[in-house]
Amino acid sequence: MDHGPHAPQNPADGGALAVLLLAPTLLLCTGAYLRLAHQARRRNPARGWSRWRTAGFLAGLALLALALLPPVGARAHADFRLHMTQHLLVGMYAPLALVLGAPLTLLLRTLPTARGRQLSALLHSRPARALVHPATAWLLSTGSLVALYFTPLYNATTTFPAGHWLLHAHFLLAGCLFAHVVAGPDPAPARPGVRARLVWLGAAIAVHAVVSQLMYGGFWVDVRAPAAEVRTAAEIMYYGGDIAELLLAAALITTWRPEPRTRRAPPRPGGPSEHAPPRRPAEHAPPGRPSEHVPPGHLADQRTVCRVSGPEPGNRHVGTDTTAGGGRER
Repeated sequence: MDHGPHAPQNPADGGALAVLLLAPTLLLCTGAYLRLAHQARRRNPARGWSRWRTAGFLAGLALLALALLPPVGARAHADFRLHMTQHLLVGMYAPLALVLGAPLTLLLRTLPTARGRQLSALLHSRPARALVHPATAWLLSTGSLVALYFTPLYNATTTFPAGHWLLHAHFLLAGCLFAHVVAGPDPAPARPGVRARLVWLGAAIAVHAVVSQLMYGGFWVDVRAPAAEVRTAAEIMYYGGDIAELLLAAALITTWRPEPRTRRAPPRPGGPSEHAPPRRPAEHAPPGRPSEHVPPGHLADQRTVCRVSGPEPGNRHVGTDTTAGGGRER
């Protein structure tokens, strides 16, 4: 563990830049979401838009503001404990709240039809399916922690302010991707079943715990910070990460809607057996015989009368009058 000092930076400069760039962006996102939610309610008043989703998205933006704006954001580059607090807020807590706001669903409900179809086609495309695969999301969110804290990568990001902002962007996007794959209410065509998602979530919990324990013990960690700061940051990562992942698991269980099972009625005595051959489709019925799959309304609209009589004289005529006035048996 390298205990050397951080690269010299002026916290006031970083704080002013964050306020000038980030605060308007967060306000713009807040206004855009509220406007789209209003449009969704106006287009379909019966369906409306959930206030819980709105509250979740706005809570995510508030967590981002808490993590990136002063005083936390201005001092995080010089204090590893605050950096770890940023990591949890930007990469785990805020993504979960933003994803629960269902921004993609809101877009699909408010975009024009053509744009909505384009967005839906993009979500079903092959690159999108590969991106939302749990392995991809897991590597980008949890696996990147190993490369960040056990290589000189973290020290490089603290040397250049742009690198620190790129690191925040990576935390946020990777966290949103993993939260979306595990428990997001937005449509995800390649999303696996609940058991598979729980397995990937368990793998993320395990790697998070191992990285924090190695950091606390000082094994192979490459971070320029005092040992006391690193140990405290490891504790923040361990306990804070556990709480965030438990919240993610709770969101998975809450948003999970199992498909209802349909019970097949038992076969009636004397009725057709369930092992009987399937009925012949209408298009394959022999000519000259009425099909069993022709909709009744089709014959009624044509005002036709179908009669089937036996070949021998004296046989009782059996027919169905399917005129527009309704069918009756004679």
